[in-house]
Amino acid sequence: MSLTIDVPEISIQWYRDVTGFAQHAPLWLRDLAGWGTDAGLVLFAGLFVLVWWRSRRGEARGVVLALIAPPVTVAAYLLSETAKMFFHEQRPCRAIVGVTTIARCPALGDWSFPSNHATIVAASATSLVIAWRRIAAVVAPLAVLMAASRVFVGVHYPHDVAVGFLLGTAVAAALTAGLAPVLTPLVERLRPHPAAEVGADQDPDHRPACSADQV
Repeated sequence: MSLTIDVPEISIQWYRDVTGFAQHAPLWLRDLAGWGTDAGLVLFAGLFVLVWWRSRRGEARGVVLALIAPPVTVAAYLLSETAKMFFHEQRPCRAIVGVTTIARCPALGDWSFPSNHATIVAASATSLVIAWRRIAAVVAPLAVLMAASRVFVGVHYPHDVAVGFLLGTAVAAALTAGLAPVLTPLVERLRPHPAAEVGADQDPDHRPACSADQV
C-alpha cells in the first residue's frame, strides 16, 4: 500500500526560488554544497567518536548517552526509509520541468518524502546535544545547513526536509529518553569499581607492616 502526496504549492515555489538562487551562486559555493551535502555525514560520525572519547571515564549515564547516539541515529534513518515505502513522492528534480540542479537527480523510484539526510543529521545533532550540551553550538547549525543543502542542490522539496528534520529530532529524543534509564544501571554494574582498581594496583608482597599493638 502506498500513498501519493500532493505537493504543497508553496513548497514547489520555495524549491524553484532556492534552486534558481543556487544556479546564480558563486561556483565555489555550489561546489561546496555539492560536496558537503554528503561529506557532512562523515563529520557527524567523527563527532560521535569525539563525544564517546570525552565521556568514557565519566559517569555511567554520560557513557550510555554517547554509546547510544549512533544506533539511535540509525533507528531514525530506518524509520525514515520505511516511510518512503508508503509515501511515494517523486523527486522535484524529476517532477518539475526545466529545473537545473547542482546534484545528480536520484534514480526513479528513490522517493523524496521524507528526506533521509535531514532525518540523519537531526537525529545525530539531537543525540549529541543530549550527551554533551556544549556541542550544540557546533552541531545545531551544522545540522540545519546540511538539511537545507538538500533543497539547495535540488534533490528535495522544503517540506521533505522539514518533516525529515522533525522526525529525526523526535525519534532521537524519544529513544534516548527511553533507553538511557534502562542502560545506565547496566553500565554501572559492568564498569570496574574504583576501590577494586586501587586494590588491584597494590603489590601483595608490599603490604603495610603490622604495628606493635597488632602483634
